[in-house]
Amino acid sequence: MFLLFEYETFWIFLLISSLMPILAFLISRALAPISEGPEKLTSYESGIEAMGDAWIQFRIRYYMFALVFVVFDVETVFLYPWAMSFDILGISTFIEASIFVLILIVGSVHAWRRGALEWS
Repeated sequence: MFLLFEYETFWIFLLISSLMPILAFLISRALAPISEGPEKLTSYESGIEAMGDAWIQFRIRYYMFALVFVVFDVETVFLYPWAMSFDILGISTFIEASIFVLILIVGSVHAWRRGALEWS
């Protein structure tokens, strides 16, 4: 029989964890000083007077290089626990990890051919 009171600890935790961020925002809104003006609208550069326009364009190569780096950095995060428990896990996990690495190799070859790894 499914009874909701069996999960009262879960519901209390869910309620408290939902209310904490809301309370934090409300308290900060109530206590923070409100000051608007032209100084608030300027860009901040470590206390130095800003020179030129704050909106500059970056080349897309920076973003592509960063995206490829993040993908392969996350790959390391996923493979590290598998490598640490390799002797405990069975052959099926080895096959799954091999498929995962194969997909990443195909992705890196694709990124290499598209020129995402070249810095020029």
